[in-house]
Amino acid sequence: MKNEKLKTIGKRIHELRVEKGLSQVKLGEMLSVSQDTISLWEKSKSYPPAEIVILLAEIFEVSCDYILGVTDY
Repeated sequence: MKNEKLKTIGKRIHELRVEKGLSQVKLGEMLSVSQDTISLWEKSKSYPPAEIVILLAEIFEVSCDYILGVTDY
């Protein structure tokens, strides 16, 4: 179950980024991280820290719970 939630984080970041029409480079610039970092998150090879999850929620206009896979809305 825990592993599924972690995979959900990357999938949701990817889906939200694409919906917003942002490239990995542009999202990285907005968050002051590299394109490689965004790629690693989206592939669930690493995960964003809490402060970045908060920024992602603001950028994508969703809750932190949604990004973290806690809720489906």
